[in-house]
Amino acid sequence: MITLHDVNLQRGSKILLQEAQLRLHDGHKVGLVGANGTGKSTLFKMLSGELAADQGECNIPSGWRIAHMAQEVSHSDLSALDYVLDGDARFRQLQAEIEQGGQNGQCGEQLGRLYAEFESIDGYTAETRAQSLMNGLGFAATDGERPVRDFSGGWRIRLNLAQALMCPADLLLLDEPTNHLDLDTTWWLEQRLQQFKGTLLIISHDRDFLDSTVNHIVHIEHQKLNLYSGSYSSFERQRAERLAQQQQMFERQQTQIAEIERFVARFRAKATKARQAQSRLKALERLERIAPAHVDSPFQFQIPCADKTSQPLLQLVDASIGYDASPILSSVNLRIEPDSRLGLLGPNGAGKSTLIKALVGELPLIGGQRTAGENLAVGYFNQHQLESLDLHASAALHIQRLSPSVREQEVRNFLGGFGFHGDRAFEVIQHFSGGEKARLALALIAWQKPNLLLLDEPTNHLDLDMREALTLALQTYPGAVLVISHDRHLLRNTVDEFWLIADGRADQFDGDLDDYHRWLDNREDTPPASEEKSEPRQDRREQRQQAAAQRKQLQPLRKKLQAAERQVDKWQTQCDEIEQQLADTSLYDADRKDDLQGLLKRQGELRQRLDTAEEEWMLLSEEYEMLEQQVREG
Repeated sequence: MITLHDVNLQRGSKILLQEAQLRLHDGHKVGLVGANGTGKSTLFKMLSGELAADQGECNIPSGWRIAHMAQEVSHSDLSALDYVLDGDARFRQLQAEIEQGGQNGQCGEQLGRLYAEFESIDGYTAETRAQSLMNGLGFAATDGERPVRDFSGGWRIRLNLAQALMCPADLLLLDEPTNHLDLDTTWWLEQRLQQFKGTLLIISHDRDFLDSTVNHIVHIEHQKLNLYSGSYSSFERQRAERLAQQQQMFERQQTQIAEIERFVARFRAKATKARQAQSRLKALERLERIAPAHVDSPFQFQIPCADKTSQPLLQLVDASIGYDASPILSSVNLRIEPDSRLGLLGPNGAGKSTLIKALVGELPLIGGQRTAGENLAVGYFNQHQLESLDLHASAALHIQRLSPSVREQEVRNFLGGFGFHGDRAFEVIQHFSGGEKARLALALIAWQKPNLLLLDEPTNHLDLDMREALTLALQTYPGAVLVISHDRHLLRNTVDEFWLIADGRADQFDGDLDDYHRWLDNREDTPPASEEKSEPRQDRREQRQQAAAQRKQLQPLRKKLQAAERQVDKWQTQCDEIEQQLADTSLYDADRKDDLQGLLKRQGELRQRLDTAEEEWMLLSEEYEMLEQQVREG
């Protein structure tokens, strides 16, 4: 059992927990939720032993094996397989003792005991289990031999996850484990965690993932830990019952319901849009049940649509799409109407993002035809668009550049819906978090009133409240939507039709997300065509030469990425040193006031530098990952 009694937890001058209480029984699977900055990751550090509570007691049974998913990105020279195997510390320890015992001529009885324990922990199957974890997380069969430093940031995070899962833990701590996973891999992880026998704590902004893996929710609110029994959806309902008792919040919810009812009424009037009316009715049912849990959200906005439209808005005819004259998708025929609401499904690397780039016009077609309507106005979101933001400008200035004559109060009101309140809207965005930059990118799209939204993973970096606000905004958005997302909640509530991108084709998918899940299972059970046909295999030496040539293309960017990692390590180390100095209680004596202020000032400067370095690393990592995918697909 894990117990927290009167725990105070503070980071710098910010109080995160005050006299917090919590009791978790063995085998509980718990989702930890709360607004950004409330201390979720800091609480994990306390549970893993990285830091101590400032006051109170945190009790975890002695002897418990604790595994946690590292957030730092290693640039180790170890092979990927060895890196994952390091997650099982006892396996590595016995392995070393057996090897050392053999070299030193240890007696047979001692070696026998070591071998017996090695067998009892399934040591002989460790490499097979590690490879199975890597396969489940999307790595190729030959990736185990590659050094960790060769992988992009997102794939190294997957290795950190595999390393944590490799540990036979009594307590498993996972901080945003689905952030770098696609939909297919997320399903695999859900099944893995459902089979986990120990105590599990997960920080996640993916509500469907939480619903599938946890049976309790701990909500951090007002510096307290509130334990709810049940899934995330159950937590929402329980919290909603409390919040809905407040009249002002209830009235705000009724306004949202009325907006969707008016939207449904407009659709009902047109027989051709009956399907969309049914979709919005489902959204309305869901809103009435659980939306009050988010009525105190800092985000509330709508996405306006251009007054003029075209029929169709955009069309691809017999399109061949790819890079360097090498098609990834062929014979693509896709027609987007003004009321289309499409979701793209398909395995990782199948070409979903490539298709969106072709629709935007960012990627020229290799063959076929792209026809844009006369009044087409595209709002395009992807993670790389965050790079185009001017770091030395404010959120308000970004809007004012688009509309120079707009009144300041109008800008304030608009940005307030995206969580940029008061003077925050006029601060330069250089030190904004990834989530804040993503919100600003979405705000800029909404400001320009598109009639077609092309969204590539729009929920990355967004917390649960912002994801809910985006879902509501898309439900009432009158234009066309095409979206790629691993957030199933968003897909279920905003998409009417799915398209499957797989095996070089793009075809309408006759089914929902559950049907797609079954399609994936059947696909995995079917042997690849290369196994069905008795074609000669490519020579292994030729394969290695080809892989080396591909890695050479990535080398310049990899060097930049490694340099950025070293900068992050440098500033993180200095931040840690400052925190150690701040832990000295004598520093808070009256006669050391100047020393304390100097350290706090230095800490602020270092954190800014660390944030900047981490942001640069993230951008380079995403660029590297995209180039790596292009190389693989090419």
